[in-house]
Amino acid sequence: MKTLAQKVRGFLRSEDGATAVEYAVMVALIIAACVTTIGILGDDVNNTFTKCANAMPD
Repeated sequence: MKTLAQKVRGFLRSEDGATAVEYAVMVALIIAACVTTIGILGDDVNNTFTKCANAMPD
């Protein structure tokens, strides 16, 4: 029974799981920022490229 308690204590003290969760949260925040930025700027960038394409001679 002592070994089980020691294993549980070791698991709770281990920071590997917390580090993985922190990285997952960071990646999720970066993805959310990218999606938001693309959503905000997407139409403006598309309109700019369309204007440039229309301004070029055939």
